[in-house]
Amino acid sequence: MPFRKVLIANRGEIALRVHRACQEMGIQTVAVHSTADNTAMHVRLADESVCIGPPPARESYLNMAAILSAAAITGADAIHPGYGFLSENASFAEMVEAHGLAFIGPSPEHIRMMGDKIAAKDAMRRLGVPLVPGSLGALESLEEARAVAEEVKYPVLIKAAAGGGGRGMKVARSAEELEEAWRVARTEAKAAFGDDAVYMEKYLDRPRHIELQVLADTHGNVVHFGERDCSLQRRHQKLVEEAGSPVLTGPERDELGAKVTAALRQLGYRNAGTLEFLWQDGQFAFIEMNTRLQVEHPVTEMVCGVDLVREQIRIAAGEPLGYDQAEVRFNGHAIECRITAEDPESFAPSPGRVEMYHAPGGLGVRVDSALYSGYVVPPHYDSLVAKLVVHGATRAEAIARLRRALAEMVVSGIRTTLPLHQAIVADPEFQAGDYTIHWLERFVAGMRAA
Repeated sequence: MPFRKVLIANRGEIALRVHRACQEMGIQTVAVHSTADNTAMHVRLADESVCIGPPPARESYLNMAAILSAAAITGADAIHPGYGFLSENASFAEMVEAHGLAFIGPSPEHIRMMGDKIAAKDAMRRLGVPLVPGSLGALESLEEARAVAEEVKYPVLIKAAAGGGGRGMKVARSAEELEEAWRVARTEAKAAFGDDAVYMEKYLDRPRHIELQVLADTHGNVVHFGERDCSLQRRHQKLVEEAGSPVLTGPERDELGAKVTAALRQLGYRNAGTLEFLWQDGQFAFIEMNTRLQVEHPVTEMVCGVDLVREQIRIAAGEPLGYDQAEVRFNGHAIECRITAEDPESFAPSPGRVEMYHAPGGLGVRVDSALYSGYVVPPHYDSLVAKLVVHGATRAEAIARLRRALAEMVVSGIRTTLPLHQAIVADPEFQAGDYTIHWLERFVAGMRAA
């Protein structure tokens, strides 16, 4: 077995997901948790658990010293960071390795490189990956921003170099709007990331958000597992993801995959990664790379039949992938709905006690969740409480299965976005696959006006 004991530096459904993969591999698990998560499912199921602090994430799940102490106390030999929290923190990865533990993820060097959006774009440009037109680096002044905007033509997007999730991101549709966008983006970037560096991209008016899942081992093997269409977003947060994309052809996937795997092989990348692109009129443009497991990884697993977490663990232990690109098969279509503890209309958080929980089942249905009846959803963390994933031989079959599964799912006692997902899946434009990254905002606004 690759490791004897893995500490899971996360919580919720992703901690449970990693635990399950470890259990199937014969690896013991250590759950770390805040006092708010004493009764969490991953804590109950892990072989060992260690409380690392009070509810605020900065005092528990972001407390590097406490996590490393928990690993030392329990004798763990590897740490899996999941997603979020410390998963893309290069300093944490360095500390893990400095303490003689394996970090189940990419190298600190690549985490740091891809965490800087400007450095990431520069690396991809040098490696032949297509980019969105824009500034070559951070904008030093408003005057420089004006010059670049005139070159690429309005509308333009000002983005935080160290950011993500829509923070530090502002659109300017004219020269008159640029100064305000520049000021607000820098202010938000400084507040959110401690760094006010921003850069500029051409703002595409009707793109789709398409990402490519890759795995790379330490023996020079790099394989991609196809694309995910993550265009259904609200305020740059993904709500629904599909594998594959309704608009992409096999040859387009193959061409993009060949470019990406060649680039990462040259870069010497290791472990899991996801490269995100905007796609419009048949053209791809790289926007960023996530050096971790993605929330939406289950749709890839459903169509490819691969356990991505298991592969992460094997790679971190130095094992080769054991297969090449020609052996990766794409089977059918998968869709994921992110169910959050939020009001489906106002999106106000809705923590509290879950009175009743029933997960749907049947052929081609998967639910990744740490919920159970009586569980109290804490107010301190991300509102994601479940991922409902379906698979079908065709997209139409997957949609029919998703409608049925959404109707079966029960989460009472708290408000969730289940009704919103039911409305999305029933919409003719979604069923036709006719949407862009701007579609969901208009859809939600229409629901509120109705």
